Amino acid sequence: MAEVSPGLILIVGALLVPFLRGRLCQVYLVALSMVAFLHLISLENGAGGQMSVLGLSLTMLRVDKLSSLFGYVFLIACFLATIYSLHLRDKIQHVSGLVYAGGALGAVFAGDLVTLFIFWEVTAIASVFLIFAARSHQAYRAGMRYILVQVGSGVLLLSGVLLHYRATGSLAFEHLGLVSPGTTLIFLGFGIKAAFPLLHSWLEDAYPEATVTGTVFLSAFSTKLAIYALARGYAGTELLVPIGAAMTAFPIFYAVIENDLRRVLAYSLNNQLGFMVVGIGVGTELALNGAVAHAFAHIIYKALLFMSMGAVLYRVGTIKGSELGGLYKSMPWTAVFCMVGAASISAFPLFSGFVAKSMIMSAAMKEGYLWTWLILMFASAGVFHHAGIKIPYFAFFAHDSGKRCAEAPANMLVAMALAAVLCIGIGVLPLWFMSILPFEVPYAVYTLDHVVGQMQLLLFSALAFAILMRTGIYPPELPSTNLDVDWFYRRLLLSWVNAAGRAYAAAFDALAGIAKGALGRLIGLLRDQYGPDGRVTRTQPAGAMVFWITALLGAALIVNFI
Repeated sequence: MAEVSPGLILIVGALLVPFLRGRLCQVYLVALSMVAFLHLISLENGAGGQMSVLGLSLTMLRVDKLSSLFGYVFLIACFLATIYSLHLRDKIQHVSGLVYAGGALGAVFAGDLVTLFIFWEVTAIASVFLIFAARSHQAYRAGMRYILVQVGSGVLLLSGVLLHYRATGSLAFEHLGLVSPGTTLIFLGFGIKAAFPLLHSWLEDAYPEATVTGTVFLSAFSTKLAIYALARGYAGTELLVPIGAAMTAFPIFYAVIENDLRRVLAYSLNNQLGFMVVGIGVGTELALNGAVAHAFAHIIYKALLFMSMGAVLYRVGTIKGSELGGLYKSMPWTAVFCMVGAASISAFPLFSGFVAKSMIMSAAMKEGYLWTWLILMFASAGVFHHAGIKIPYFAFFAHDSGKRCAEAPANMLVAMALAAVLCIGIGVLPLWFMSILPFEVPYAVYTLDHVVGQMQLLLFSALAFAILMRTGIYPPELPSTNLDVDWFYRRLLLSWVNAAGRAYAAAFDALAGIAKGALGRLIGLLRDQYGPDGRVTRTQPAGAMVFWITALLGAALIVNFI
């Protein structure tokens, strides 16, 4: 048992879920995450488990501070998401959620690239069922696009692993760097799952189409698994700094004009991933601590925000900002928990986001990345606009939509309350949180300049939002479809392919017509010459035949004589 990955406990345990019913099934679902968490706590740093498959030595379990931290937060997220989904009677969602979480855990504790690839694909296959489970045409199409992208990420990863193994003879999952074609392909595979710019559209496309509970699972694992993989394999890769800076900035503009509030959160997720990628790219111990701390905190507060919006969707039946407002009267507790998540993602002091984000920004400034630091400041103000203010304001406090509903189910409220406690606990007790980070780097979170600087940023951002709303300049919440970069391959490229197909068909028809005409003329000529009445084959008179035979014999005699 000591050498078993915690992920296998969830995957194997999920196989029993279809055979359980009622309260027993609910207790089992919650207990499964707790058992896996207790097993993880029992593992010591340096613990490992190896097995031989087809002559390859695979490390199914590699425990250190980095993998343990992600293991802790993945199991916490699984526990919260499981409680949040207890009201469901859909076994497909329960099983796929557990297998999905187990696959992410298995990948985190993988010590070699083959094991990483196997669990990488488990997460892709299991997670798509959380999208299909919405049972709508849009969800089906989004799920098909999602699985194509995820499998594409796996193909790049596997191709890179094979090239890397051929070049080095090693399958160890350790620092790789951009040093060869193999490691570059692995980097691109990680980048797709981390939603790098131009590779990100699958996230905003698929997550909002998933089920109410499925989106909570999705927000926790896939992208954060990629962040873990980048931190493990590409820490200090400077290319990640501009990539991460771009990730923090461009989603803001989409989130501000987006009407679907779950899609706003998806863009916000992309924005927050950028902070983590920047930290990994800077690569110092402080920056890496900040990146993994931000991943830890982000999983919890983003799950809380998705849970609150999922509760609204579950009770009201819509998540469009233009159709909501005034719900604090019907769902006061959900509104409070949403505001805790909004304060956390906005990095208010005494909330989890402040502890993690400040480390990344301090490390960037310390290493001389001034322009990156300015972009991160802009992104921090932007995330307060679209996630810290827009989400709770338009859902709960804007114009009264007149919609009245029941408060969220008890299990949803419990999950949101636990997540809110963790958000506040990390912000209030940062020393405990920092003690589990990978590196022992002294860092003072609550210094005067940090607190005052962040409060100034937040207050001026709030003032800007208020002025824009009062003057009518802020983009209104309108039913709309916003075009992202996926338009280029979903619409433009498709139209080009269709046009090329029509041109090919027209050219083929024209050439076929020409060939058919030429063939017809050739057949007619042959029929004229060799047909039943053709010049060559038609019946000749006997006298004519005797004449030609005599002429041929005479010619033969003359030739022979000569």
